[in-house]
Amino acid sequence: MSENSMTSPLFRPFESRSLSLSNRLVMAPMTRSKSPDSIPGADVAAYYRRRAEGGVGLIITEGTTVDRPAASNDTNVPDFHSPASLEGWRRVVAEVHGAGGKIAPQLWHQGMMRKTGTGRNPEAPSDGPSGLAASGKPVGPPMSDADIADTIDAFGRAAGVAQEIGFDAVEIHGAHGYLIDQFFWDGANKRSDAWGGDFVQRTRFAADIVKAIRARVGADYPIIFRFSQWKQQDFTARLALTPDELARFLEPLTEAGTDIFHCSTRRFWEPEFEGSTLNLAGWTKKLTGMPTITVGSVGLKGADFVQTFRTREDSEIGDLGELEARLEKGEFDLVAVGRALLADPQWAAKVRAGRFAELAPFSASSLATLA
Repeated sequence: MSENSMTSPLFRPFESRSLSLSNRLVMAPMTRSKSPDSIPGADVAAYYRRRAEGGVGLIITEGTTVDRPAASNDTNVPDFHSPASLEGWRRVVAEVHGAGGKIAPQLWHQGMMRKTGTGRNPEAPSDGPSGLAASGKPVGPPMSDADIADTIDAFGRAAGVAQEIGFDAVEIHGAHGYLIDQFFWDGANKRSDAWGGDFVQRTRFAADIVKAIRARVGADYPIIFRFSQWKQQDFTARLALTPDELARFLEPLTEAGTDIFHCSTRRFWEPEFEGSTLNLAGWTKKLTGMPTITVGSVGLKGADFVQTFRTREDSEIGDLGELEARLEKGEFDLVAVGRALLADPQWAAKVRAGRFAELAPFSASSLATLA
């Protein structure tokens, strides 16, 4: 950690289109499943307000689902389309802005990760490019052209509502083996039409979502796109095996109108390709010239977040020296912090003031409440 935290690159301002942040720290999106009937309540609004009060530059909400019958597997996951839920999100925005913070919703569709028979509409078949379970077994019909068009429009509508409510930006969840990522992945997308095909052609669904959102929100509203190489179904999966492949993958998403790439990794310090220390966010910025967000075990050591959520392991406080050095060199632009902010809403303020001895280690018990 910096000897003088007030000069840390973590606390320099950042701008992208209409988004102006006081620092480089982002609250990472984390599913909490604490919105009964998919409605974020006053406790959810207070939870996000506490992080804004703690000095986080930008909050990205937990995944909130778009208006498709099978977008969610859990009625405790918030949605972003029903009137009562949107009123809840208005309250969240008001609380965060009242504390001087900035906030973006993460728009989500679980795709085939949602087991048929779950969620608000258990009778609805799960959406997927080819109707395949993680095992590769067919468990439902592939999405029709009409299904795909409606899903693209659902993302566009949700982003338009986010802008109307007063959110400062919007993030598209295109990572971790959920619907958008399933279109990217050859293990899940076996289509032979315009929505399938080779490595680059499989980006069309995501690119069309970005275009639909851009058409709704206009030129100045920031669009963040989150992607990952790994999947929950396969930690070793890779969309791109080389920097050249990554460049080809990112080009359609950049041209479609993405402003910031949120590059999801399990540990931010791990290199993405042999022969370079750059992580996924570093390579993405180098190849596209676009701002990037890095993420993965920031401020902690021990188990990564996937392991934590599955096994409920605690994590000790980790050093920020390497992170700050990479940020100082311009490898990436923003830093998403997850579990450390669950454990300590004042994490950003304490780091800024150099109060490192006061930082709380992450306890798995943090997952049980909206503290």
